Amino acid sequence: MTAQPREIVLASSSSYRRALIGRLGLDCAIIAPDIDESAQPGEGPVNTATRLAQAKARKVAANRPAALIIGSDQVALLDDTVLGKPGSHEAAVRQLRLMSGKNTVFHTAICLYDAASEEIQCANVPTTVKMRELSDETIERYLREDQPYDCAGSAKIEALGIALVEKVESDDPTALIGLPLITLVTMLKRAGISLP
Repeated sequence: MTAQPREIVLASSSSYRRALIGRLGLDCAIIAPDIDESAQPGEGPVNTATRLAQAKARKVAANRPAALIIGSDQVALLDDTVLGKPGSHEAAVRQLRLMSGKNTVFHTAICLYDAASEEIQCANVPTTVKMRELSDETIERYLREDQPYDCAGSAKIEALGIALVEKVESDDPTALIGLPLITLVTMLKRAGISLP
């Protein structure tokens, strides 16, 4: 494989995104951006995810002025309720009870920022997840096993959380895990990085 013509940086603290970027075989630095991830008043989920993905990439660009920087963020929406990372067992139980038998849309934004030219490519990749009807016993068993307290929607689709899901609809199966690789490869090609 020939050397990459540009430095590539993933602006993320997520172990899930780190694992996903590894699938592409890129020589990729990983830097955790320190930004406020709160939604702004009146901001919709797509706008929140896109703004945060851009903010992560731009924050890292301050120290990597010649790099291609990947930023990504995800916001989950159930009806009109935004589901964040639960952070605790009790919050995860509440989320899964709310999601039981319903559709939740995970909006995953990805941005590729060329720090040298200041060009930015952004996209939103929505994923609709329909959960099975979940009993309290099922929820408790699942949470004890996977402990998905750092996942929006309280379920790890790449682990045992798949057993809670009835159906997934998306143009990119990796979007739900947090980094839409199909979209990213298209963006990288536009920026002169061809894979494989």
